[in-house]
This record gives sequence, structure tokens and C-alpha cells, in this order.
Amino acid sequence: MAIVPDNLKSAVTKSHRYEPTLNQTFADFAEHYGTTVLPARVYRPKDKALVEGAVKIVYSRIYAAIRNQQFFSLEELNMAIREQHEALNDRKFSHRPYSRRELFVELEEKLLNPLPLEKYEIKEVCWVTVMKNGHVCLQKDKHYYSVPYNFIVKKVKLIWSSKQVTAYYNYRCIATHERLKSPYRYTTDEQHLCSKHKFVTQWNPDYFINWAANISPAVELVIKDIMEKKPYSEQAYRSCMGVLSLAKKAGDKRLSDACNRALEYGICNYKMVQKIFEKGLDQIEEQSIQTQLPSHDNIRGKHYYN
Repeated sequence: MAIVPDNLKSAVTKSHRYEPTLNQTFADFAEHYGTTVLPARVYRPKDKALVEGAVKIVYSRIYAAIRNQQFFSLEELNMAIREQHEALNDRKFSHRPYSRRELFVELEEKLLNPLPLEKYEIKEVCWVTVMKNGHVCLQKDKHYYSVPYNFIVKKVKLIWSSKQVTAYYNYRCIATHERLKSPYRYTTDEQHLCSKHKFVTQWNPDYFINWAANISPAVELVIKDIMEKKPYSEQAYRSCMGVLSLAKKAGDKRLSDACNRALEYGICNYKMVQKIFEKGLDQIEEQSIQTQLPSHDNIRGKHYYN
């Protein structure tokens, strides 16, 4: 079975006498239903004589029969067209003792393959780079999907429909996931991750809060504050990991002191805690870093307002 279309842009991207370039979605549609596409040559209506003949039949046998009727809904119109179509299929050919339906049942029906179990869905395509944590981001949904770790920092092709997301590398399928539209969340297959990345699947708010609580209450408060300021907790995971990883560089005590200082400033995020470390503010007493006003006759002092 073959589909013979005109050279319209939705079917043929670039016309050519011998090797026309098909629209990718149309070619995918044909492959899904196990057929092929053979575009007609430009300005050659005889290449699709059956189609042109079918259009003539529709006008003369179906359209002409209902042209004077009035319809008040699309359902009514479709019902009338269906009735005329059934009558056309059951009408005997001129000078032949059989109808179109009888000819179809006798010669063609037994040659047809069964339709696929699922209807064809239009797919969208984009190219993305695999992040260092072994995931790719579908920007349309802002959702992350895992791919095998050996493709990290390589460009892969994402093809997605309303139900499924598939990743390809060099025309080879490397990962398939159910499509989820929840933003800033991760869909992860643990088999895709190498040993140093498998901890990502354990990331959740309780994981970071419990880790922080084991260091000190101040660190726990900072982590909770970071979580609360983000609309989705997954957006805060990297910041939380950055704060907690500072304990490896300077120890739990310095991290606790730095978090205490961040809480005093009322600014709880990774950049603030890091800056406190860099400036050494966690090792300076609060009183010594407060600005001391010089003694002057024009300064009334706090006792003036009692």
C-alpha cells in the first residue's frame, strides 16, 4: 500500500523528480501504519489518477446528492455524507455485475494488515545536551529524564509525544520514559546512573533536612528556609547540596557558625553562606563586626530618647 500525495508542504519538504524530501512527521506517520509515501511529480496529475477520479466521484455522487439540503450541525452533515457514501459503495458498476464493496471484500480486504494497537500521535523533536548528573531536560515541561551515564555531555535527540519521551543517539534509542508534565522534577532509571550519581535518586526534602539536623539546628533552619523559598523543592536541591558540602571543606562547627550568622542577617542561601566562609565572618564575634559610631557632641545617643 502506498500514499500518493501532492507536493504540499505538510507532506513534502522539498520536491524532487527522483528523491523528494518528505516531511518528517508525515514520514513517521507512514512508518507507524506500515505504508510508504510516493509523492506525485510536480504538475503531473496523471501520477495520482485514482485520487483525481475519486474527487470527481465524490462531487458527482455525494456532493451533488446533498447540495440542496440544509444542515444545522457538523454531525448532521457527516451523517448525510456517510449515507451517500454507503449507497455509493453498494451501487453496481456500470456494465459490471458487482459493486465497489463486493470488489473490496473479494480482492483487497484479505491483503490488508491489521492496524497498530495504538493510534499515531504527532511527535515533537529537539536536541539537548546530557547534564553531568546523567539527565536531560525537556524544556517544554521543565522536567528531567535520565539517560545512560556514558552519554554525559553528549548531544542527544529527544522525541516526545503526549505520553512518551524517547532519547536517541546516532539513530539508536538509549532511553524511553513515560512523559510527566510536573516541572522541576526528575524521572530516573537507576540503571542509567553510575555509582557516583545514584545518590541523586535519594534526593528529597527529608533527606537534606535530616542531614542538616545531624550537623546542628542552625544548619537545619537554613536548609528549611532554602526549601520554603522555592515553589518546587527540587529547585532547592542543588543549593542545599552546596551548603551541606561546605562541611567537608571546613568542618561541621564552621558550617554551623556560618549558618548562625546567615540567620542573623536574614539571608539564607548558598551564596551568603559561602561569602561568610570566604570573609571569615563565622570566626569573628558579632560585637566586633558591628559598626561603632565615633564620639561627637552632635550625636545625642540612645539615652536622649528615654
